Amino acid sequence: MVYSLAYRRPPHVEIDRLSYASEGKPGSSSEAHSFSHSSSSSGIPDALSFDRVISGGTCPPCTIRDFMNYLVYIEMAAENLQFFLWFKDYSNRFSSLPTGEKALAPKWLFDTTEVESTVYNKPIVSKKVSPETAATFKDTDFAAPKVTVSECTHDPFHTPPTTPDGAMESPAIGSVCGWSDDGFTYRSDKKTFQQTAAGAFESADVILQPFTIQPFRDEISRIIAIYMADGSPRQLNLSAKERALALRALASTTHPSALADIAHTIEWSLRHQAHPNFIRWTICNGNRSRVIFARGLGVAGIMGGIISAIVITLSDAGRGWRVLSTIGFVIGIATLIAAWKGMCVVLHGMHHRHLRPWELFVDEDGASSTFEMKNGSFDSFGGSNSYEDEPWVAKYEKRNIIRKVLDREVWIQEPALRQIQDTIFLQAIIGAVCGSAVVVAIFIAFPKGAYY
Repeated sequence: MVYSLAYRRPPHVEIDRLSYASEGKPGSSSEAHSFSHSSSSSGIPDALSFDRVISGGTCPPCTIRDFMNYLVYIEMAAENLQFFLWFKDYSNRFSSLPTGEKALAPKWLFDTTEVESTVYNKPIVSKKVSPETAATFKDTDFAAPKVTVSECTHDPFHTPPTTPDGAMESPAIGSVCGWSDDGFTYRSDKKTFQQTAAGAFESADVILQPFTIQPFRDEISRIIAIYMADGSPRQLNLSAKERALALRALASTTHPSALADIAHTIEWSLRHQAHPNFIRWTICNGNRSRVIFARGLGVAGIMGGIISAIVITLSDAGRGWRVLSTIGFVIGIATLIAAWKGMCVVLHGMHHRHLRPWELFVDEDGASSTFEMKNGSFDSFGGSNSYEDEPWVAKYEKRNIIRKVLDREVWIQEPALRQIQDTIFLQAIIGAVCGSAVVVAIFIAFPKGAYY
């Protein structure tokens, strides 16, 4: 079973983030959801929709784990999905709170007028103190604190503290900045995540009130320190207006509505940019070396067809013999069309795909990536998404071109993806037959040369 012969794989989406953040972005989650269905990217079947992937209704290599790996290693924007998954879980947990606790954090109603005037009309004033003042207050309680987490160091051998029940606690931002000696706070040059969040509020000219009785206040402070503070390990690509709106709201309440605007923007980016690009990338069943090799074979097949047609045309053989060159043209053109769309026809014949570079070097536990063990790509409070120091990077670079072309293969489990590849292969065959017929017809039209 294949899709329509007019099927086209999803185009590569390159959207200026600020353009969709300010132009036509839905104002609510329901609007965003309905709009996503009405204007979803072409080439993505319902079986591979964004909601199906997020809800776990797909098979490898189209699962949410594969989506996360794509964002980490290819698009390098995993913080969007990490924040989206956290916000989805946070909204559910907040909704399940008792009514009395939810009343402590009322729903936030945005008023953008004041924020816009603050962000766009206020003159920029440097907050740096003069050297004389800094020297006067040095080593005193009035010295200006450093609130960024970008300068913190990471101890890979430090073990996170255990919770009172003995379970190992999530490393959270401590995976970047480390835990304090008492095991209950994070350190960033002796600054806790609360101080980092306070610095973010200060940079946005927002006064934070100590609402310690509001539910999830500490968790919100960690989110600010990880995703919103300047220099944070997973800093989101937010506009000044979005950041100011969110910080102003979070200074007053921990209700999910305080982050609704950011969540809608992130979801918009995932649905209409990251997800279509992920499906397009997943359709490719071979690595770059294999695809380039397949293109070379396609060109070689076409050249073989041309040479054989010329040789037969110049000979004393009849016109009918020139049809034999069709074999080279069909094989070459079909291989070239499929390779141009990232597919290797040999791998497709077995419904196989190459293992990704981070999947090649598995450990004894079968983990596909050391990143998932060290930093935790699905850990909402993890550290930086950088992977340059992972062992597989150096190992894969040392592989010669032949080993990359002949990398290990695995069967494609997702039926919808196999159908897409079947459709592309059928399109390549039809295109090859039509193209070969035209070229061979041209050669048949020539009189025989009778040179030998």
